[in-house]
Amino acid sequence: MVDIKKIISEVSSKAGPLSSFRITHDSQTNQIEPVYYWILDFVRDAGFDVKKIVDNFMTTPGSGHFDEFGRKRGTLQEKISTYLGAINQVMKSVINLLYDLKEFEIRLKHYDKAKSEKKEEKEAGMLALKQIWMDNVDIKKGRGSINQMSFELGFTTLRDAFMVSNSIEDVKKNEVLNEQVKRILIPRLSEFLEWKDLSEKELRNRFEIEKNYLRNQVETIKLYTSWISPYLKALEQLNQKGNENDPSLVNAFSTSIFELTILGEKKIKPQSISNFNKLFPDYIPSRDYYSCVLISFNYRGHYSQRVSQKGDMAFGFGGKVNITFDSYTLNSEELSLIKKMFEDKKVEEGITFFEKTTKQSLDTLKDDLEHFLGDEKKKKEEKEKKSEEDINPFSALFSIFSNLFIPSKKEKKKIEKPEDIRKDNYIEEIIRDNAANEAKSFLYTVYDVYKKAHQMPSSPENFDF
Repeated sequence: MVDIKKIISEVSSKAGPLSSFRITHDSQTNQIEPVYYWILDFVRDAGFDVKKIVDNFMTTPGSGHFDEFGRKRGTLQEKISTYLGAINQVMKSVINLLYDLKEFEIRLKHYDKAKSEKKEEKEAGMLALKQIWMDNVDIKKGRGSINQMSFELGFTTLRDAFMVSNSIEDVKKNEVLNEQVKRILIPRLSEFLEWKDLSEKELRNRFEIEKNYLRNQVETIKLYTSWISPYLKALEQLNQKGNENDPSLVNAFSTSIFELTILGEKKIKPQSISNFNKLFPDYIPSRDYYSCVLISFNYRGHYSQRVSQKGDMAFGFGGKVNITFDSYTLNSEELSLIKKMFEDKKVEEGITFFEKTTKQSLDTLKDDLEHFLGDEKKKKEEKEKKSEEDINPFSALFSIFSNLFIPSKKEKKKIEKPEDIRKDNYIEEIIRDNAANEAKSFLYTVYDVYKKAHQMPSSPENFDF
């Protein structure tokens, strides 16, 4: 399990929390929901931006909670398997379409070369098309095909004459061929030229049709993915984690353990600090400072069934909850790095099922999909860019002068590790100290008001921080 307190201590300039409090109470009718929402609403109402950063649970096989989660997981798994089956079918269709489009693209290149103004390219394109026509169309004539007549019936010059002739005039002007070969060659060449025009038109139509169909299939995958994602996320959240080796979890007992942690952040405005504007009237902060409260809930409860006086079955939760309150002061760079490190740790501990099963296959097809479906988008963008350049011929000149007279913004240094965060200067230390006082004061307020609101003994005045 990821320890958020350890990460904060590694990043923050202060080694540990500024102040800490703890509340523990145990009751047979105690539930975590009222406790959690009371504190959550109190912190929010005080102006803190609250985020949930830890949400783990474990339940024993002998618990009624385990059966309830099992039924929910089963329903989700059925939905997921249905959608995955549909996605697999569409993926197969996409793969077949990509193979077809690649073949069409190779064939269409021959037609493009046959229309080229360069003599070598045009000759190569025509030879390739003639070979395709003989192998796929003319061969159906059997012994009457050009290949068969050349090799079996003694027309040895027929095949070579067909390959070098590109028009009826070429055949008629060829003095090497006798009249018998010309009578056979003229209708065959005429048939080839007609096939070349018709097949190109049909092939280009099929190419566009299959491209559109591929686009529809990709959109279908996106649609199925949007449908399956909530189920996958819910299934991941229903997976138990965090306390596998806790001795409180005995398989035969009806026990559940919940872990929740929330982080509240409140930005400190330097202008709100006493005499700050007088002392530093021209100060412009380069980074923000926050008063932060970290509140953790650890709940161990039991899910029980009771028979009411009417004979009905009643279900209830009861147990023990430990609440830990910690205060910190962090700047924006420290806060960003803490969140990044925390997310990285969570990814290292477990990757979701969806990422493991689909990421590799989608990455493999990405280049092909971009090649066939991204052409129109790319051409459109290039056209718009070109039109903008044509409309504004002085844009390049203006950009030169703008770079001269407008100060360039320095790129912010990327924060990858705690050592990349610079130390506070004198003014920032004042802001941090003020943020620390507010964090400690508010943390005690939460602790004190909660205890008094729930009829628990509390200190008549603030503790000495």
